Amino acid sequence: MSEDTGREAELTALQAALAAEHAAVYGYGVVGGRIDEAGRDRARAAHDAHRARRDALARQVRDRGGEPVAAAAGYALPFSVPDPPAAVRLAAELEDRVAGVYSDLVRAAGGELRATAAEGLREAAVRAVGWRGGSVAFPGLAERSEAASASPAPSA
Repeated sequence: MSEDTGREAELTALQAALAAEHAAVYGYGVVGGRIDEAGRDRARAAHDAHRARRDALARQVRDRGGEPVAAAAGYALPFSVPDPPAAVRLAAELEDRVAGVYSDLVRAAGGELRATAAEGLREAAVRAVGWRGGSVAFPGLAERSEAASASPAPSA
């Protein structure tokens, strides 16, 4: 792979991670509105973490000469979220999806960006375990094919 192709793949993976962070920020807005009092602080902390990652990714895209992908006005949720248990399931799903795109970024990136992507993957996997109450063998990988087919899509 040429250096230009590698930079293009890295920028594409960065943009995908940024798009996933936009979706996670939106999704945690829904989670926060439905979660019970016991989960509210954890949801707020996750929302803040995703906002910080989103902002950092946008800077990294700009630093590489790209125009950061904008957030959609709204996102289709993977299922209805009428109550606190559904909000917890949504939070775990959001983290699984973010872990998947960070695993792609780990594969596409090198150097410091790869380390940053691995840290994002780890953080998402840890939050998913907290929401789900259990872990998966390879966060961001095994469930990646399922998540890709059901990823949050912008709604028109």
